[in-house]
Amino acid sequence: MSSTFHGLELGKRALFAQQAALNTTGQNIANSNTAGYTRQRAEMQATPAMPYPGINTDVSPAQLGTGVEVNKLVRLREDYLDVQFRGQNKDLGYYEAKSDTYTKIEELLKEPSDTGIASTMDQFWQSLQELSKNPDSAATRAVVRQRGVAVTESFQYVNDSLNQMKTDLNNVISVNVSDVNSLAKQIGDVNDQISRLVPNNYQPNDLYDKRDLLIDQLSKLVNVDTKPSDNGMVDIFVSGQALVQGKTANTVTYLQNGGSNQISIDAGQNPSTTGNNPVSLQSGELLGRIEAATKIIPDLQNSINQLADGFVNQVNTIHQQGWNLDDISNSTNNPAVTTEKLPFFTQNAGNWVVNPEIMQSLNKIAAATQASVGDGTNAQAIANIGTAIINFNNSNSTVDDYYRNIIGQLGVDSQQAQRMQDNTQSIVNQVDNRRQSVSGVSLDEEMSNMIRFQQAYNAAARVVTVMDEVLDKVINGMGAGH
Repeated sequence: MSSTFHGLELGKRALFAQQAALNTTGQNIANSNTAGYTRQRAEMQATPAMPYPGINTDVSPAQLGTGVEVNKLVRLREDYLDVQFRGQNKDLGYYEAKSDTYTKIEELLKEPSDTGIASTMDQFWQSLQELSKNPDSAATRAVVRQRGVAVTESFQYVNDSLNQMKTDLNNVISVNVSDVNSLAKQIGDVNDQISRLVPNNYQPNDLYDKRDLLIDQLSKLVNVDTKPSDNGMVDIFVSGQALVQGKTANTVTYLQNGGSNQISIDAGQNPSTTGNNPVSLQSGELLGRIEAATKIIPDLQNSINQLADGFVNQVNTIHQQGWNLDDISNSTNNPAVTTEKLPFFTQNAGNWVVNPEIMQSLNKIAAATQASVGDGTNAQAIANIGTAIINFNNSNSTVDDYYRNIIGQLGVDSQQAQRMQDNTQSIVNQVDNRRQSVSGVSLDEEMSNMIRFQQAYNAAARVVTVMDEVLDKVINGMGAGH
């Protein structure tokens, strides 16, 4: 037989349960715009009825309910969507890094434009054609010299800018590595906090949300795999190497040894132990930056250096076969005199520059093929290099076509990286929208729940009031005489 105060207890439990549900709804509404927050739901269940079946208990055919309780607060999250999101997020980071590099290279080369290498080479050929028509003109010779300076400065500017870009990328890589280590340590710390709560039957939902957000951020930098561990913790792996093991976060290092660039994950930060566990990254922003610094830019530099070397060698070869004005003047007094075989370009600190002797005297430009002041055929021969077939890296092409091929390939690679970035961004958005449909807070739904729980709370309060009136009648009203 139930207690006289059974109805009050039942109403009290109902009040507590509906209040907990209202509090959970309020928490959802308060965090509707919080990054990484997962909406929660108060799971209710009926409390054990009485009496329990047993030898010495009541054998009445029905059990009397005792009310309701909140069993747990459930995080409404789909693990499969998390795995899918992180798998696409790493590719997004990878293609964003590559696309960013290609965009900066395109801005550097400025092709097609009036200030790029192609334009300065065209102007150099044109100035030589004008010199072939007026080989004794000092003004025309000055233009040729200045156009030559412009070509060498253009090559040097591009090479220096690409070197600076590599330096900047290496700095970004260092920042990325630091970010990976920081995120790994934070995940380890959150794991530690969770492992202290879960064994005591607490549900650290906010800590779970914080950890998931950190893993999402980490997944854009490197490819990650997660594996559940003890006491609610998770282990994080990068290409099979453990980055986070329970409470312990290992250290990522980036080693640069004579062009050998290697990512490794090692326990501790003792320099003597780092580099022992190399990791082959599969995707992520960090890999995109490393490829840009170690492959994309060096390959482009190599192609442009081959262009510069081929251009300079051809110009020098023909220029050294010609006669300059000093040669012609000397041959008047001494017919047996020969040409100086002066190169138009020379190297200074590894960069091509116009020959210092030409910079000091315009007479040193060899425009003639014969000892004649009015002969400009050698200048025309140099000008014809622009359309002549030259061997570049075991392939035959003109100087202009070779450079256009470089720019064309750069454009194709840039478009591909941008296309892949756009496609991956679209997929990431789709998966995230699906995650939000499960985990995100809908204010309309929460307002509906709030009204529903409020009505249930009011009804439970009314039950308590009725039971109070009943007990008042039983206690104070029964047996009263008149």
